[in-house]
Order: sequence, then structure tokens, then C-alpha cells
Amino acid sequence: MPKETVHTDSAPAAAGAYSQATTTDDLVFTAGQIALTPDGDSLADEPVDVQTERALDNLAAVLEEAGAGLDDVLKTTVYLADIDDFEAMNEAYADYFESQPPARSAVQAGALPLGMSVEIEAVATRS
Repeated sequence: MPKETVHTDSAPAAAGAYSQATTTDDLVFTAGQIALTPDGDSLADEPVDVQTERALDNLAAVLEEAGAGLDDVLKTTVYLADIDDFEAMNEAYADYFESQPPARSAVQAGALPLGMSVEIEAVATRS
């Protein structure tokens, strides 16, 4: 199956030369999601737990458009502007992945887009 791109208006539009996600066969690869509303309003001034929730809501919307869901996520990568925000991010994150959480890496990045504190990307499977 050839690569397909994914777009939904239920998550922020791609702000550059990338897609919200790409798919092939039974895999979905998302772009990093940050704390922007679907209309593009920034939540950069909100605490990291609120930003994490918005990023995961965006991720869920992109996955849904691709025919998957949060329960189908195999792996996430979480980028933090400050690794000291790990605990607050992790508490919010855990609410989205209560049962059989995916594999995850969490790293401190030098800086994130638009002054955000967190960015999350995922690889998921779809049936």
C-alpha cells in the first residue's frame, strides 16, 4: 500500500512542509503535536499538564482521522523544553493511557515550536 497523508480540521493544521500524519498498510506515523487548539490558538502560557492534555487531544484527533485511536498507539516520543516538567507531564499523560500504555521516550529538547513546553508524536497501528 502506498503512503497516504492524513488531515483533520479537529487538530491544528500543519504549519510547514509536513503532514499531520502519514500511513502505510497498518501503521500510522504522526507529526509532533503541541498545545494549539484546532483553530490555532496557542496554550504556550498554560502549565505543562494543560499543554500535555491539548497535545494528546490533538494526537487523538489525528489518529481518529487515520483510522486508529489512542489504544492503538505502539510508541510515543515526548519532547520537553525542560526535563523538570517530566512529573507534571507524566501525570497528565497517564490519564490518556491508563491500560496497556505504549512504549515511550521522553527527552529534553533545546527548544520547542512556538515556545511550547511539550510536543508529542506517536506511531500507531490500525486494523
